[in-house]
Amino acid sequence: MIPVSSRASTIEYAIRDVVVPATKLEAEGHEIIKLNIGDPIAYPGLPTPQHMVEAYRDGLASGNNGYSPSYGLPILRSAIAADETRKGWNCNVDDVYVCHGVTEALQIIFAATLEEGSKVLAPGPHYPPYMAYPQMYGATTIEYALKSDDGWCIDLDDIESKMDSDVRLLVLINPNNPTGNVAGRKEIQKLLSIAKKWPNCMIVADEIYDGLDFSGEHVSVASLSDEVPVFALNGVSKVYYAPGWRIGYMAIHDPTNVLIDVRDGIERLLRSRLCASTPAQLGYLAGLEGDRDWMDEHSSKVQSRRQLCLDRIANIEGLEVEAPGGAFYMFARLTDKYWSKNDKEFVLSLLHEEHVLVVHGSGFSPEKGVGHIRIVYLADESTLNAAFDRIDSFLTRHRLAKMS
Repeated sequence: MIPVSSRASTIEYAIRDVVVPATKLEAEGHEIIKLNIGDPIAYPGLPTPQHMVEAYRDGLASGNNGYSPSYGLPILRSAIAADETRKGWNCNVDDVYVCHGVTEALQIIFAATLEEGSKVLAPGPHYPPYMAYPQMYGATTIEYALKSDDGWCIDLDDIESKMDSDVRLLVLINPNNPTGNVAGRKEIQKLLSIAKKWPNCMIVADEIYDGLDFSGEHVSVASLSDEVPVFALNGVSKVYYAPGWRIGYMAIHDPTNVLIDVRDGIERLLRSRLCASTPAQLGYLAGLEGDRDWMDEHSSKVQSRRQLCLDRIANIEGLEVEAPGGAFYMFARLTDKYWSKNDKEFVLSLLHEEHVLVVHGSGFSPEKGVGHIRIVYLADESTLNAAFDRIDSFLTRHRLAKMS
């Protein structure tokens, strides 16, 4: 048997790993209510805007199917720079690099900044690639705490206690996946003041959900940083409802010009992998330059479904949640004693018994996510109600079985 590399054999991606048993059940004829994946296109009533689809289609029809420049189409980079500048910092076209989604942007950043023994500080719980990818470059991800009983706000004391000269990247996912918390101006300023003490530390500001802030507190990290370098990450997937296009970007804010060598490394890596999809870049360009009134209707639907979930969870024994301030996730706490220690078993049992698919919290952090489940609240109201009816029935049945 030819051996697999250790870097591949140890990677886990909880969001899609739970799809494997769900797919098997579907093959057996069962219909599954899927509340596991953050793909707005998988749910009714939240389509990709038509003018963006037409721009993508027109790109195909007009023959724009060749390679684009490795850093992205200049016209798209310019539109992204203008959009980032509107968020409060001076972003130039040369600061923007278009990638195959934020996931590839992360891989490029990790490859350009991490060495054996480097550390990444990321929130716990967090999006799984922040744990999986750094190890490929000999680095280690250290989790800093989010306060589960205080709206999942950042534990700044915990960050400060874990900072040292080996920390290269300090990650802020804002709004957060999976908790939905939104860090505001004061939290970000304090985080920057901590990072400022360590000259080799850079901020990764994952702001892919910034247009889905329901708290009114969101602010661009780069707009607040006058010393610490920031990688601002964003793209077409969530706010523009086109995840399958796989177009994201990193925008580099380097206020004291310390990233000259890092930028050179990033550009070398980008050139080596050719480019992102050309027609998809044209579709994103239409989103950035076109009318954004459609966002209000989409946002209204998302907020309505968010409220439905909050109302239902409030009336289910064995489940509670800190109201999310943004994105489209809820990180609900399992309060029954048994399930609070066995969240993955809860997810798999719920799937097999009630045909509802969510994601176990420990998949987002073995330590800080345990005892929780992530619920994507993008489904229509009737589907969400059906799912919560089944979750309530499941919890009640198992609670009674343990009492008998």
